[in-house]
Amino acid sequence: MLDRTGFKRRRFQDLYDEIEDKAKEAFGENINTSERSPLGIILRLFAWFLAMIWGTAEDVYNSGYKNTAQGNNLDRLGPYSGVTRILEQWATGTVTITGTPGRTEDAGFQVATETGIYFETTEPFTVGADGMATVPVEALEPGSNGNVAAGSITIIVNPNPDITAVTNPEHTQGGREKETDDEFRDRMDQAVAGGGAASLDALRGALLRLENVRAAAVIENNTIQTDSAGRPAKSYQAYVLGGDDQTIAQTIFDKGAAGIESHGDIAMQVMDLGGYPHTVKFSRAEEVALQIEVDVTRNDSYPANGDNLIRSALVRYVGGEDGGSYYNGLNMGAQVVYTRLISAVYSVTGVEDVDIRVGTGGTMGTGNVAIEPFQVAQVKASDIEVTSHV
Repeated sequence: MLDRTGFKRRRFQDLYDEIEDKAKEAFGENINTSERSPLGIILRLFAWFLAMIWGTAEDVYNSGYKNTAQGNNLDRLGPYSGVTRILEQWATGTVTITGTPGRTEDAGFQVATETGIYFETTEPFTVGADGMATVPVEALEPGSNGNVAAGSITIIVNPNPDITAVTNPEHTQGGREKETDDEFRDRMDQAVAGGGAASLDALRGALLRLENVRAAAVIENNTIQTDSAGRPAKSYQAYVLGGDDQTIAQTIFDKGAAGIESHGDIAMQVMDLGGYPHTVKFSRAEEVALQIEVDVTRNDSYPANGDNLIRSALVRYVGGEDGGSYYNGLNMGAQVVYTRLISAVYSVTGVEDVDIRVGTGGTMGTGNVAIEPFQVAQVKASDIEVTSHV
């Protein structure tokens, strides 16, 4: 039922008890409603189907709220916060094909790695006079599994006497998984304040809603003196990771309070509605590049690409680059929690035990990494060293 306290789903047992009471009211208290009686079976069937309807009604109710909606229903709530879910992407790269000079193949020629990751050419090609052709390829399946190392694409899926060899001189990149519900909700939370104006939260939310902006923070100096960071009296400084300079400046001008000075080391000129120029300043976020060393004890269920999956899991938690795709990860100013790194590694099947060391600038340790409010932690998959053994 739905009342001022919300929706309360009726369970199977609740429904059956009510149906049984109604049956006894209609047919008498001594009517047989046991599990093996015809009436008892019919009553339980009705209660089961009604329970399914109540479950659907509960899902419909929950689909209207960000914290309980899932999947496509959550996608439909994203535009209310000004954001959309990041979809899965296919890895791309190039391969060098060796064969008979003059041999021509249409787009869709398939190649693969020894581990069964398939790619196809996206353009027709002709083998040159030197017996080689360089062709762009795209993974058949989306996801980070398509980000393979250089030299790993060596299999010709459909053998051809005029095509003798294939390899990829560089690693493929750009493959990533669809943004999870939790990741999408987190971005919605960060951006939801962008509908207002003339406040720090409104300005930060508006910046986070910009395309390619992965993190943002706004720090104010509300005193009448220049602060220790050099911000003038009664000013604010926006720190932004990613995004276009001119778009960022225009957003700051649109959302910032009139008469309050913006501060930073990047100055851009924007125009107001009257056509008058204004100078808007901001700064780029300071990226704290992490290095992570992971020692994993694995069992038989550990996948062949388990090392790469561990790297991807850590990048998704911290934020940074994995195979050409960028992940938001932690908010600006959020510390890197050591135990969360361990949890990320354990999300990969077959991990029995793990030892992690994390740090910056070559100084490694086994504790949390503190991050300043104007900084954001970032890590590249190439900066994560994974050693796995039985």
